[in-house]
Amino acid sequence: MAEDKGNKTRDDADKDEEDLGAGPDDGKIRRGPESSKSLKYSQEVTSPEDEPEREGRSLATTHHEVIRQWAEERDGVPATVDGTEHGDHLGVLRIDFGGGNDKLRHISWEEWFETFDSRRLNFIYQEQRSDGQQSNFFRLENPNREDA
Repeated sequence: MAEDKGNKTRDDADKDEEDLGAGPDDGKIRRGPESSKSLKYSQEVTSPEDEPEREGRSLATTHHEVIRQWAEERDGVPATVDGTEHGDHLGVLRIDFGGGNDKLRHISWEEWFETFDSRRLNFIYQEQRSDGQQSNFFRLENPNREDA
């Protein structure tokens, strides 16, 4: 069952408020033999100050603070899908927008990004749909594996 957003301790909340920085690749997207066409046509975002070229534009980043800010602007919480773990490693990564999915287990941003980076994932997302409405669309991609 999904953990309640209010269950974070004060220390967790303070830690999450700190700027998470760019991550090990300075926010640059990771490329590989299985990079998707959507990654090829996405605008690379390497800083929280970067703006989409136009509404509805597909964006891509590995920048930790960009991802956290994007999720939190939409009331998103880092999560993993219960039952997809591999030993003591997290399973499938998600962001819970409060849709009532009881298979999601909330985790810290630190755990989420540790797994994100160890799997060399890219975060492909939209700020706004082409009609100007806020978008919750995102996808995680490993450019070295077809089945990320």
